[in-house]
Amino acid sequence: MFRRLASVAALLVCVPLLWSADDYKLGDDSQEKPDVPHGKVTKHTWTSKVFSGTARDYWVYVPSQYDAKKPACVMVFQDGQAYVNPKGQFRAPIVFDNLIHKKEMPATIGIFINPGTFPAQEKGKKGRSNRSFEYDTLSDQYARFLEKEILPEVSKEYNLRQDAEGRAICGISSGGICAFTIAWQRPDLFGKVLSHVGSFTNIRGGDVYPGIIRKTKNKPIRVFLQDGSEDLDNEHGNWPLANQQMAAALKFKGYDYRFEYGHGKHSGNHGGAILPESLRWLWRADK
Repeated sequence: MFRRLASVAALLVCVPLLWSADDYKLGDDSQEKPDVPHGKVTKHTWTSKVFSGTARDYWVYVPSQYDAKKPACVMVFQDGQAYVNPKGQFRAPIVFDNLIHKKEMPATIGIFINPGTFPAQEKGKKGRSNRSFEYDTLSDQYARFLEKEILPEVSKEYNLRQDAEGRAICGISSGGICAFTIAWQRPDLFGKVLSHVGSFTNIRGGDVYPGIIRKTKNKPIRVFLQDGSEDLDNEHGNWPLANQQMAAALKFKGYDYRFEYGHGKHSGNHGGAILPESLRWLWRADK
């Protein structure tokens, strides 16, 4: 009897070794297809006044279906380079191409923005990143940066929708909490949020959100959260617990939300694998 129990225990110990915590794979909608029209991606730079002294790169994706006579939906991505990279974990322009072609999301212009950097003080040194201040701070400053600087600049060339229902915002880690903060602070600007392994922890006070959500009148936003059981646990907090608390608060208040909780680490592997499904859910017509 004891020998049998020992064998079962040994088997259970070995089970986790059969899979890797980040064994997610990109699906068909994340692959470039020769028979699907490809959008155009252009790179730009921007020196900010809202975040005085910072400069950053950003990319604009325009689908082949874009019609200048019709305002296009907009989706903004923090840590833009990670999302726009055609060989990266997300490959957002490729996913956009495929889903727009299949009419599973509207014709959407993507704006992929890197965090700001202060120029180096000495020759040969790297500039100082402003990422945590921009992304983790619970204020409307980043929303103002988008409203007053980036969106008007892109609007000079493209016809963008002005209503929150036609605008979504996305980010990973600190960029994920930034996406939520923008929609929370300014639901008149953005009505859809996609957060990958969002840092709803105490980096700059973001751990207060679940309590605030529970005690605040509902806002007209739709929220998709993704996280994994092997995400970070450090002095700032526990990411899996923080995201579960966010999901519980959104559920308690009756929000239109979805929470995908997997077994991944603090990476974009899981979020990238489910990006097509996330976008289909986020942009669906029904509420």
